[in-house]
This record gives sequence, structure tokens and C-alpha cells, in this order.
Amino acid sequence: MHPFYRGLKLGILGGGQLGRMLIQSAVDFNVHIGILDPSAEAPCKPYAHEFTQGSLTDYDTVYAFGKNYDVLSIEIENVNTEALEALQAEGKQVYPDPKTIRMIQNKVKQKQFYEKHNIPTSAFYTVENKEDVISHAALFPMVQKTAEAGYDGRGVQILRSEADLDKAFDAPGMLEELVDIDKEIAVLAARNPKGEMAIFSLVEMVFDPVHNLVDYLLAPARITESQKEKALQISRDLLSRLSYVGIMAIEMFVTKSGEILVNEVAPRPHNSGHHTIRACMTSQYEQHLRAILGLPLGNPEQICPAAMVNMLGAAGHQGPAIYKNIDQILKIPGVFPHIYGKAMTKPQRKMGHITILDKNKELLLEKIEMVKGLIDVVSE
Repeated sequence: MHPFYRGLKLGILGGGQLGRMLIQSAVDFNVHIGILDPSAEAPCKPYAHEFTQGSLTDYDTVYAFGKNYDVLSIEIENVNTEALEALQAEGKQVYPDPKTIRMIQNKVKQKQFYEKHNIPTSAFYTVENKEDVISHAALFPMVQKTAEAGYDGRGVQILRSEADLDKAFDAPGMLEELVDIDKEIAVLAARNPKGEMAIFSLVEMVFDPVHNLVDYLLAPARITESQKEKALQISRDLLSRLSYVGIMAIEMFVTKSGEILVNEVAPRPHNSGHHTIRACMTSQYEQHLRAILGLPLGNPEQICPAAMVNMLGAAGHQGPAIYKNIDQILKIPGVFPHIYGKAMTKPQRKMGHITILDKNKELLLEKIEMVKGLIDVVSE
């Protein structure tokens, strides 16, 4: 059935801010959306046609939810793929493919996939426990990653010397050689069931030199044309080899010698693509819908240089959220706050984001600093 009619029902596993923005795009397509999320106060809840509170990792819960929908997708990787495979076998359309989700859930399997298919990535060594890490001490400095349950920086740490071995994770995972990074970039790429692809302008992650955290995102990324072409070719190759359907975020390193290496991927809309709502002909959320519903992909062309600043919960604040200085931010031309509807803030929690647009790249950088100096998410 054509998706513009109410007969088609789309079920999304996960009810966070990504799902919320996906629903905002789905409204334009008149798509009926149901959400499964463990939180009774999920950001998606007020906007979904149907909301089910339940575990994303429990087989029976996911299977029972999925039986009610024609097409299923995700906004978070930590889901029960066995239930999704059972639903797929019964004729439900599940995008991305559950096998791909399962591979991406495990960072070691991800790296092994890159190695097998000659996707450029950093050298790595698998480990089972802390003793294995200690036996690889000759590799210092190195990055340790747990195989599973790591996201938003969790399950990842740098081990620079023997003094760091005490804090090594005692869990299966891998060690990666520490890359000499010049820049970190992300590619948002989409593919539909016909194999058609559309790729957005590359995004640059600009880091705070003191705290080593992402300060803001900039699009298009400030890289050479040859680096851009290499990143695009890697992205096309990766999506083709996976027969992928949907939007994918591919995080990459640009080394100081000019190499492009894949770090890891996310099989869903991503923080690095929020700016596309305002800055591009088609947003990443609309593009994901077009892909999984088998529609022609939209034009990913970027209309204007853009930046994105995350609105994070302030240090030392936990409780009902207050967004300070929003009125002042709204006075700045080309500045667009997006608040996620999370009632409670806590330190470093993603509470919203701010997209910043300006055709003049110097003015864009000035606006970034203005916004960063104004925004603050605190508690009562």
C-alpha cells in the first residue's frame, strides 16, 4: 500500500529525540507511527499515533510490538535482533536488516567486516579480558573498546602507558592503534531498496582542546577535495556491501598524513545530521523515511553552510530542566533551537540542539561562539 495512505503503519524501536524528529518528518507523509520505548516519559510519546512502553531488548516485547506494523525501523541500536528476524521471516519489512544491526552492535564484528571487505580502518587486536590487554602492552598508546554496550563515549578509553593498565576493561573487545588524527568527520548516507543512494555534505566534528569533547559540528567539513571524494567512495562501498536500506552515519578519521579511516557507524539517524533539517533540501529524517518506505530519495544538497551545537545539561544540575537565554538566541538571525522535551536534566545529557546557518563562513563561526556563550540547561 502506498505510504501516503493511512493504511501503512510504521513501527519504530526507540522513543528518544531521534524518533521525535523522525515523527516530525513522517507527519508530512501522513505515515501512521507507533513507538516502543522503555520510558513512560519518552520524548516521542506525545507525538506518536501509538505508544507502547516496554523493553527494546526483550524478544517477546519486540515481537508483540512488531506484529502490529507493516514496516519496522530503529532509532537506537540496542534492540532484540532475533525478534526482528522472526518478524522479517513472517513478511514484515525491517530496515535496516536485523543481521546488519547485529553486526554493528558488536564493535569487533564491525572492524572484522571492514577488514574482510577492504574498508580502510585502523589496525586492531581482539582481546577477551584484562589479562589479554596487559599482554599487548607493547602497543602503547592504544584505544580499548568493549565489544558491546558502548555508546556516547562509554566503553571506550585511551591507554597511554602501563600506568593506565589498572583501569583496563575486563571484558571482551579490542585494542586499536592510536591514530594520529587531524580531523574527525561524519558522512550521512542513505540507500533505498532499489540500490539508489544519496549522500549529504560531509560533517566536521570540532573538538574542545581542553576537555577533548565535541564542541560543535560544521558542515560542510573543511577537508580537501581528494579527501572528500575518498570518504564518499568509502561510504558508497560500505552501503553497497551491506545492501543497506535507510540512513547511516559513518564516522571517520582524517589522519595527519591525509588518510581516511572508518571509525564506526550508526544504522539510524544521527546527532551529526541534525543540521540537515534546516540546512539541506531534504533532512536526514525525511531521507530515512523515503529509504525504508521504498520511495525516491530526496535531494541532499546543502543550501547554506551550517553548524550544530548540542544543548547539554550543565554540570552540577539535576532536576526539572530550565533552558536559559533561549529568547536571546532566537534574536540571532539564522539560529534555530530544537528542544527534545526531556523533563529532567542531568550533567552532559543531550537536552536539545541548536542549528546555526549563515552564507558567510566567518559570520557562521562568530554566531557559534555567541550561541555557546548564551545557552545553558540548568535545573530548578
